[in-house]
Amino acid sequence: MNLNDFLLHSDGVSRWLALLLLALSVGSWVVILWKWRLLARVSLDVRRSVAAFWQASSWDDAQHRVAQFDRDACVLPLLLATSAPSGGTLAAAGDRHQQLTRNLRDALQSVVRRLHWGQLLLATAGSTSPFIGLLGTVWGIFNALTGMAEGGPLSIDKVAGPVGEALIMTAAGLAVAIPAVLGYNILGRQVGHIEAELEGFAHDVLGLRAGPKD
Repeated sequence: MNLNDFLLHSDGVSRWLALLLLALSVGSWVVILWKWRLLARVSLDVRRSVAAFWQASSWDDAQHRVAQFDRDACVLPLLLATSAPSGGTLAAAGDRHQQLTRNLRDALQSVVRRLHWGQLLLATAGSTSPFIGLLGTVWGIFNALTGMAEGGPLSIDKVAGPVGEALIMTAAGLAVAIPAVLGYNILGRQVGHIEAELEGFAHDVLGLRAGPKD
């Protein structure tokens, strides 16, 4: 069965489901390819930025060095978060260790949220595509059997063709879901590694700027 046959024999519901699967597939591959490149760059930049930070001679020099390597602004926000909040506000309440902990936590969460962008689409495509394909198959089989029942006695030749065409929707759903699930798991693991590196660096920066907590 080719695309022309599918368009000729399917109705509006089947075509809409096929377009939905196509949109999920294209969106998933765009996210996978974009995030693969982004996370590879971020992982390299984080290692370089952290190394450059510890080689700096002063805090200002450290920020300048990190800015040269941190192309996606994943490390520099942690350094900027250690600036003292303005007085007279709740952000300035508590001792310095508490202030820095709060600022670093917020900065780290902001960076991690950016790194997780697109994961929701992959999870949605991976979990819903098989059911969309199955719905298309059920709908196609229903239409095929209804049409054949109205056309006279049934035979295996009349049943095999339309049913086989309907089953293609199930295969299409799996073809969309499998790459999405693999991408979600692999990219999620990369994000987890980067997040762990950033958390360790934030802890070191907190100790450097605030000193050991009493």
